[in-house]
Amino acid sequence: MYENPEYNGQGEKILCQENGKNSHMMMDVRVQRLAAGQKLRLLEQEKETAVMLLSGKVLYAFEGKREIGERRSVFLDKPCCLHCCRRKEMIVTAQEDSRLLIQQTTNQNGFDTVFYTPQMCTLQEFGKEQWEGTAHRQVLTVFDYENAPWSNMVMGEVFHKPGCWSSYPPHHHPQPELYYYEFDKPQGFGVGFVGEQCFRVQDQGCLAVTPMQAHQQVAAPGYRMYYAWLIRHLEGDPWRKTRIVDPEHEWLDHSDYE
Repeated sequence: MYENPEYNGQGEKILCQENGKNSHMMMDVRVQRLAAGQKLRLLEQEKETAVMLLSGKVLYAFEGKREIGERRSVFLDKPCCLHCCRRKEMIVTAQEDSRLLIQQTTNQNGFDTVFYTPQMCTLQEFGKEQWEGTAHRQVLTVFDYENAPWSNMVMGEVFHKPGCWSSYPPHHHPQPELYYYEFDKPQGFGVGFVGEQCFRVQDQGCLAVTPMQAHQQVAAPGYRMYYAWLIRHLEGDPWRKTRIVDPEHEWLDHSDYE
């Protein structure tokens, strides 16, 4: 299901809630706006928390440490992200008007807090030599099962060329996944597919991908598309880059049209 919720009076755009809307995502995800000078305190008793900077400049304070995060936009700079386990406090102070993507889920594991810098994020390129370049994109991973096996979450980003496809070939997996979109122009748009349904996706909207439903994306020509991809591991079945390609499209994995 796709939606583009409004910001509430606390500057929050609620995308999904573990015990509320889109509960099948099994996560709390929201975008938080902070005005310059505004502070956000986060302390969860039963949930791990990841706070990624979308734009602006913030000071992260945690466990007696301080780290600065700065990002002009999702299209110009790589992200930074603070990730902590339950019962650990973080305070984020906006040095200028800023926006944060906050991902949380229940997790009883204890682990050391990690501040992911842009240099720590993995950036990969896919599709350049396949399908006449029509699915050429960059995929960034902040953390997943490989570098954070103690987490119940995955956080990453896709940088999407105009008129191209991503999350391709059509595939599915048992774990729920949420996409949060931004475009380089506010009127930009694309299409997100979930099974047999397709949705017109726009700036700052989100798409909840039901487990085991095929999903893929396309951006309209002329508009650069970005989306954060957020996955919830299942107990005993973490996401390990598993992509089950729909049988009728399996041939695409072995073809470059040449």
